[in-house]
Amino acid sequence: MNVAARLGGFAVTLALVFAAAAFAGSRIDAHPGRQADQPADEPAMGGMRAGAAMAPQAVRGLAVSDDGLTLRLARTAATPGTPFRLAFRIVDRRGLTVRHFDVEHTKRMHFIVVRRDMTGFQHLHPTQAADGTWSVPVTLHDAGSYRVFADFSVGGKPHTLADDLAADGTVRSRPLPSPVRSVDVDGLRVSLTEGPSRADAESRLAFRVTRDGRPVAVEPYLGAKGHLVALRQGDLAFLHVHPDESSLRFMAEFPTAGRYRLFLQLKTQGRVHTAAFTQEVSR
Repeated sequence: MNVAARLGGFAVTLALVFAAAAFAGSRIDAHPGRQADQPADEPAMGGMRAGAAMAPQAVRGLAVSDDGLTLRLARTAATPGTPFRLAFRIVDRRGLTVRHFDVEHTKRMHFIVVRRDMTGFQHLHPTQAADGTWSVPVTLHDAGSYRVFADFSVGGKPHTLADDLAADGTVRSRPLPSPVRSVDVDGLRVSLTEGPSRADAESRLAFRVTRDGRPVAVEPYLGAKGHLVALRQGDLAFLHVHPDESSLRFMAEFPTAGRYRLFLQLKTQGRVHTAAFTQEVSR
C-alpha cells in the first residue's frame, strides 16, 4: 500500500473515532455545572440549578461606580461633631442625574454611614429635590475615615455605591469587639439565636428581644420586623440581606471566611434601636 493510501485510511479512522466520541458525549450529557444524567431543564436541589448554588453571593459597596451608575458626593470632608447637610447624586454613564428609583424596604434611598473601624453606624433616609439631588443631615461624631453607602434600586435592579468621607482630627480607632451572642441596648437584651454557619453557604440569622428576661414584641420597621446590614471587616463589603416580614429572621450568604459586623435595627414603642454583633464566619 502506498503512502497516500495509508494516510487516507488513517484519516478515515480518526474521523470515525471522533464521531463515536461525539455521539457518546451527547448521550452522557456531561455539562459543566450540572450533574451527569440530570436533564438540562431540571433544577438542582433547593430549586436552584447546580453550580448556581455554589456561587458566592455578590457583595456590593466596594466602588463608587458600578454597572453604569456613579455616586457623586457634594463634599468629602467634614468637621467632627458638627452637623452638616450632605448632598449627593446618582449619575449615569452620560453624567446625567438619575431621578427615578424603586421603593425598597418602604424607601427609595437608604444611606448608611459607618467609620472604617465599624463604629458610628448610621442608617439615614435622604430626601430628593426636583433636580434629582439627594440630601441628608449627617454628624460625624469622631475623627476618622468614614464609608458612606447609597443603597437603592433602579429598574428592578439593586445597587450599592460607596465613597469615603474624612473627618479631620486625632483618630482613636477601636478594635472590633469579640463575637458574642447577646448585647444590651436601650434597656433591651438582643440575642442572636441562629448565626452564620460557614462561607459560601446560605445562613439564617435569627434574633430574640427581651427586657428583664421577658420577650418584647417588636413593631414593623421598613416593611419588616427589622432591618439588618452586614459589613465585612477590612474592605467593608456590603452584604445584601433578605428579611422575614413576620419575624426577626434574615437570610444571608457570607462570601468569604472572616469577621463581619452585623447591625440590627428594630423598633419598640415607636423608637428605633440598633444592636451590633461581631460574627466569625468559617470556611
